[in-house]
Amino acid sequence: MTSKAAKSSCRSKAPRLVVFVVYDDIVLLDLVGPLQVFSHAPDPVTNAPGYECIVASVRGGATGTNTVLSIPTVTLDALGGRDIHTLIVVGGDGAVPGMRDAALLGRVRQLARGAQRVASVCSGALILAATGLLNGRRAVTHWEDCAMLAAEFPEVMVEMDPIFIKDGAVWTSAGITAGIDMALAIVAEDLGRAAAFTVARSMVAQMVRSGGQSQFSPALGRQLQDEAGQFEALHSWIADNLHENLSVDVLAERAGMSPRNFARVYAKTMGMTPAKAVAAMRTEQARGLLETTQQTVKQVAASCGFRDEDRMRRAFVDQMGVSPSEYRAHFNVP
Repeated sequence: MTSKAAKSSCRSKAPRLVVFVVYDDIVLLDLVGPLQVFSHAPDPVTNAPGYECIVASVRGGATGTNTVLSIPTVTLDALGGRDIHTLIVVGGDGAVPGMRDAALLGRVRQLARGAQRVASVCSGALILAATGLLNGRRAVTHWEDCAMLAAEFPEVMVEMDPIFIKDGAVWTSAGITAGIDMALAIVAEDLGRAAAFTVARSMVAQMVRSGGQSQFSPALGRQLQDEAGQFEALHSWIADNLHENLSVDVLAERAGMSPRNFARVYAKTMGMTPAKAVAAMRTEQARGLLETTQQTVKQVAASCGFRDEDRMRRAFVDQMGVSPSEYRAHFNVP
C-alpha cells in the first residue's frame, strides 16, 4: 500500500467508539473528566476526532449524579452489535448497589465480550469485579474503596497506591481525577503521545502522569501535615526554585525566622528536616521529568537542583527504592 493510499485509509476509518456505562448516583467528574479527554483527542493523521463517545445506562434517559445535574443516556441494549473500542464503567456511590444489579452486570459482561478494552473509573471497579472481569488481575480503585474491593472479590489482586493499572486489555483507575490520567494514557496508547499531550495542554493539566504514580499527592500530604498553612508559601517558592541553593539559612531567611528556630519549628510541623523536604520535592519533580521527557538523568539532576547524578540516585533509592534509571525504565511514557 502506498503512503497516499495509507493516508486515505486513515481518513476513512471511523473514530474509535468509547462507551461510558453509568447508573444512578455516579460521581459527575468520574464521567466528565475522561469524557472530556476522549471527546477532544485528535487523530494524529487527519486531526479529526479520534473517538466517538456514548453515555449509556440500563434504562436510558436521564441518569442522576452526585450533583444537581442529570446525564442524558441511551440504553445499553441499543449498543448491541456496535464495535466498541473501549468500555468504561464510571464510579460513584451507586456502584455498591450496582455491583448487585443483575441487569447491569449482565449487560456489562455482554458488551465487554466484544470490546477491545475494558476500564473503570474509581469505584466502577466494584462493578467490573462483580462481572468477573477482574478475576486474577491487578486492579485499583479509590483508596476508600480498596478494602471493600478486596473483601468482596478475593480473586482480584487489589493494589492501593497506583493512580491507574493496566493489566492486559483491562484498565482500572483510582479516585475521580485519576480517571483523567487513565484516559490520557489510553489516548497515548491509541493515538500517540503527542495526541495525549495536546489534550493535556488544552485541559491545563500539569503533566501526563504514569500509572505508577501514587494516588496520594505529595503536595496534598504537605498541606495536610501543615494544617495551619505556616509553610505553604515557602513550599510554593521552593517548588519554583528547586534549581537554586536551598540551604537551611536560605529557607529560614525566606520564612522570616532564624535558622535554628526555623529548623526546629519546621521539623516539628512537617515531621522531617528541611533538607529532607527539599530532597523529596526535588525527587518529585525529577520523577515527572523521567516519566514524560527524554532528558538524560544528568540533565534531570541539574534542572531539579541535585548537584550531580549520584546525589539524585541516593535520593531516589532512599525515597523510591530504585535508581532514577530503573524508575524511568518502568514508568516512562513510550
